[in-house]
Amino acid sequence: MPIVPTNTTLRRELAAALRLAEKHEFSEGICNHFSVAVPGTVERYLINPYGLHWSEMRPEHLLLIDGEGQVIEGDGEVEATARNIHIAGHRANPRHACIMHVHMPHATALMMLAGGRLAMAHQTAARFYDRMAHVSFSGIAFDSAEGERLADGQRANPHADVLFLEHHGVSIGGPSVAVAFDDLYYLERACRQQILAQSTGQPLKEMDEQTTRETARQWMQALVPQAEKHFAALMRINGL
Repeated sequence: MPIVPTNTTLRRELAAALRLAEKHEFSEGICNHFSVAVPGTVERYLINPYGLHWSEMRPEHLLLIDGEGQVIEGDGEVEATARNIHIAGHRANPRHACIMHVHMPHATALMMLAGGRLAMAHQTAARFYDRMAHVSFSGIAFDSAEGERLADGQRANPHADVLFLEHHGVSIGGPSVAVAFDDLYYLERACRQQILAQSTGQPLKEMDEQTTRETARQWMQALVPQAEKHFAALMRINGL
C-alpha cells in the first residue's frame, strides 16, 4: 500500500520544491506557482502565497485553499493566475496531485519558436515521449475563463503530464511533489540540450520511433523510485 503523505510532509516537500526550483533558476521573480492536493479532502490545496520569494519559502508560509481559491489556513493572498491555473488544472486531471507552473528559461525558449517542440533527439527527451501537449496563448490568466481554457488542453490530452504553453511557459503535473519536481528538472535539461545542439546550426539527429518508444518505456519503469530518491537527495544536501 502506498504511504499517504501527511499535511506536514506535503508542506515540507512543497516548500522544498519551491526553494530548489529557485536554486536551479526555474523561478521568475515572485511569479509562478506550485500546488499540491491534500489527500482525504475535497478540493483542498496547498499553494505558495503571492509576494514571497521562493528562496525564503518555508512550510508554514504555504496557504491552504479551497476549490474557490479562498484561503482556509495561512496568512497571505493567492495570486490570480495561480488560482485560475491550478484549481482548473487539478480538476482537469485528478492524476495530478501536484502541479508546477514555471517560466523556466529553456523550456520557455522552445515555446517562443515557430513550431517549437521538444524533439526526440536525446535519451532525456524520450522520458517525455507521448506525455506532452501544447496549448496556444491568449493572454495572462487573470480570469477563470483563461484557466479553464488551459485546463481544456489537459482534458483533451489526459495522458499528458507536461503542458507546453506557447509564448508563456510550462505546467507539469504529477502524482507527488517528488515526481513532478523530477519531471520539471529533467524537462529543463532536455530543452537545454536541444537548444545547445540547435545553436551549432546543424540539423538535429532524432531517434527512430522504435528506439524512442523503448527508451520511454525504460524511463517509465524507473520513474517513480528514481524521482523519490533524487528529490530526497536534493532535500538532504540542501538541508531541507
